[in-house]
Amino acid sequence: MLTFLSVLIQIVELLSNILITVVIVQFVLSLLIAFNVVSMSNQFVAAIYQSLNAILDPVLRPIRRIMPDTGMIDFSPIVLIFALRVLMIILSGIAGSIAGA
Repeated sequence: MLTFLSVLIQIVELLSNILITVVIVQFVLSLLIAFNVVSMSNQFVAAIYQSLNAILDPVLRPIRRIMPDTGMIDFSPIVLIFALRVLMIILSGIAGSIAGA
């Protein structure tokens, strides 16, 4: 049971790390598009940006509903990263307490 739980926690941590990486890549790409470093007329860039948005929208939409409207700045990715990091800390604590027991 202990090894199953630790493997499950490691899988959740891996998935949250992947999601954090996707959020950061989407943020950097949106900055590059906003400052005209890359163009959305490039089909490859447009496809990557739309794919990242399709992956992140279902996760970020509930956060955006809860947060107040801040105008042009979207703080939902920061809230998502913070929440995932807190989740990983809690799961690591649980795994440590189970392993120590």
